[in-house]
Amino acid sequence: MGRIPFDRLQDTITAAFTRAGMSEDKARACATIHAESSRDGVYSHGLNRVPRFVEYLEKGWVKADAEPTLVRSMGAIEVYDGQRGPGILNALTATDRALEVAAEHGLAVIALRNTTHWMRGGAYGWRAAEQGKILLAWTNTESCMPAWGASNTRLGNNPLVMAVPREEGPVVLDMAMSQYSYGKLQVTRLNGAQLPYPGGFDNEGILTTDPGAIEASRRILSTGFWKGSGLTILLDILAAALSEGAATHDIDKIDEGSCTGCSQIFIAFDPERLGSAEHLQQVVDGMAEYVNGSTPAEAGRRVTYPGQNTMRTRQDHLKNGVIVDDDIWNEVLALADRA
Repeated sequence: MGRIPFDRLQDTITAAFTRAGMSEDKARACATIHAESSRDGVYSHGLNRVPRFVEYLEKGWVKADAEPTLVRSMGAIEVYDGQRGPGILNALTATDRALEVAAEHGLAVIALRNTTHWMRGGAYGWRAAEQGKILLAWTNTESCMPAWGASNTRLGNNPLVMAVPREEGPVVLDMAMSQYSYGKLQVTRLNGAQLPYPGGFDNEGILTTDPGAIEASRRILSTGFWKGSGLTILLDILAAALSEGAATHDIDKIDEGSCTGCSQIFIAFDPERLGSAEHLQQVVDGMAEYVNGSTPAEAGRRVTYPGQNTMRTRQDHLKNGVIVDDDIWNEVLALADRA
């Protein structure tokens, strides 16, 4: 493991995407989200995901120049077709449009279909919260998790994002419907570590903390066992139904990598427009302080709210350099022709 200055990380990823056929402005927009994800400690969807994204561009699974198109507008509700363009750019467009519509109506629902992997879903929650807005967003995916009680994959891990603004730092939840995402499994395996809690089953059907064994079996554990399995199914149905797009069983038929053809929902609220901004801050501050005041179950550890540790990691990485896996960094350097 090494550390790389944030600006160099961003510039190198931009160069890799430009060499893969993206325009300079689109490459930099995508690279910024990747670099910021690693900056915030989400390495699996930051630098680590760059080689795969380049592969998808080269195979034509992601259309570098595609632009999302408006399909339907119904006041505070809009539906877009992502044309299988870069998932980050489509999600940024959907997020920004949701914030614009929410500023007018108080709330907005933007449904996006036929898009591709949005990478780190939390990026859009942070973007909204840092502009004083509330965001609820989720995506469906190809099948990568068994339904509860099954041994074969039929569900996506369907990441869910919830973000609330706060002057001292937003409260942002970014979670997959699996106990650990496959990205987390990869990072843990690359570090030669075990998961802190069982994250899935091995090939013998035994719960394990070994990330490699779970990757091999594909029997990743849904968060909350049967509850996470049920929530996954409903998030999938709603994303596809509201966007008039593909659900997991249809995404599997596309079979062009992770999330190609997926459906996403972005719901934004403007506290100022709804007249609840001051009350919201009182609620958020009160809950944040209440949670931080918890008695730790383990001596020397603090209890935090969602997003609080992210801010600490961000500050460390901006000061001391972003942690990178040496092998992946060298691979990205080669893709950027900077090896």
